[in-house]
Amino acid sequence: MSLKTALGIWLLMLAAAAGCAGVAARPEEPFAAGVAAVDITPPVGYRMSGYFYERLSTGVADPLRAKALVLRQGGERIALVFCDLIGVPATVSGPARRLASEKTGIPAANILVAATHTHTGPLYDGVLRQRFHDEAVSRHGRDPQEAVDYPAELISKIVQAVVQADAAARPARLAAGAAEQPGLAFNRRFHMKDGSVRFNPGPLNPDIVRPAGPVDTEMGIVLLRTADDAPPAAVLANFALHLDTTGGTLYAADYPYHMEQALRESLGRDLVLLFATGTCGDINHIDVTKKQRPKPDAIGRTLAETAAAAAPGLKPVAPPALAARSRTVRVPLQRCTPEQLVKACSDIFKVGTRQLPFLEEVEACKILALDAETIPLEVQVFRLGRDVAVVGLPGEVFVELGLAIKQASPFAVTLVVELSSENPAYVPTRKAFAEGSYETVNSIIAPGGGEKLVEAAVRLLKSLAM
Repeated sequence: MSLKTALGIWLLMLAAAAGCAGVAARPEEPFAAGVAAVDITPPVGYRMSGYFYERLSTGVADPLRAKALVLRQGGERIALVFCDLIGVPATVSGPARRLASEKTGIPAANILVAATHTHTGPLYDGVLRQRFHDEAVSRHGRDPQEAVDYPAELISKIVQAVVQADAAARPARLAAGAAEQPGLAFNRRFHMKDGSVRFNPGPLNPDIVRPAGPVDTEMGIVLLRTADDAPPAAVLANFALHLDTTGGTLYAADYPYHMEQALRESLGRDLVLLFATGTCGDINHIDVTKKQRPKPDAIGRTLAETAAAAAPGLKPVAPPALAARSRTVRVPLQRCTPEQLVKACSDIFKVGTRQLPFLEEVEACKILALDAETIPLEVQVFRLGRDVAVVGLPGEVFVELGLAIKQASPFAVTLVVELSSENPAYVPTRKAFAEGSYETVNSIIAPGGGEKLVEAAVRLLKSLAM
């Protein structure tokens, strides 16, 4: 049995257990919360993720962290973990959730492990990493860029974050709401004059007709206080904007790092920001009507100003009413022909060498990731109170799918978080698959998979409505 098959079975068992085991907390029961942050920065020299060529880290601009929020009420316990990584595959999130559960008693099904999707973190998983690793071993007898077993260390540190947050839990209060944040997020797919749809066609391109999709300008905010007279201990912020604003070869957490620094100036120097990336598979920071792009520090400060301004008006989550549900959906994968597989096996060695057009590089990596007919993808839903819920979805989810969940949700405030539990690359809409371009070439799932996740999320949300 392959590791991927075993993990699929484990996820199905986990979801089945969650469906019959979850006993929601009663609103009158005491509520407690704890927060922790653990450094997950790899050694300098480790390969970096985000692009289709080998890129080695040369230093640290700001540390990468795994940040955990543990919530307790009665017998219900929940942990939300957000990692400064491009993605967290099931081979990491599965063992981390199981081990964290063993150490804390929090059910594994009640633990969300998500990535922020920074493009200036480590390349530690996937087809491209395997290709670079194998080449290094063939050349040197070992891989000098992988001086540590980073996946194993990452699992240990995610567990450490959950354990520390659980130990730090104290009586607490939550407040939640949403704020409008216009002018930062832009749909990166465009209808062009030749009838095609292209992603990132370039600033001031005269052939652009109109964007091919919407944006989500809503920032969901949950504020945590552990004492009436103390500054906020943490902010959970959910916004749909791709974390690819930094670049270079220094490890960096991208704009959420700058958002946290700015929030500490206004809300308290010890505040922890848990940034939950919204559904931004087709969203970035590039305004094609302008030549200049905003810098990550400017983006972070703008988001912080919006969150801080909204803080006094957030509604108390009173009383809290914790509950969690999850469901694993079997999503069909794309299929390839034997001829396509042979070509991909040859083309993978040309990726990053400029010998192939970009989309052929992307397609080679995608085809070599297709090792099954379906993939188990877990949808998680957490109720914080009568009006507040958090949804965890796998993959880089198109914004239309996140908006559909929000629109159908019975909760007034619904935070929809992408890249949770597994990293199957892009999750486009059926419409986007018909239009084509980069994201659909880079997706391993078949058309309709994203809509299946939406259906599962909405059903879980409705099952938790009070």
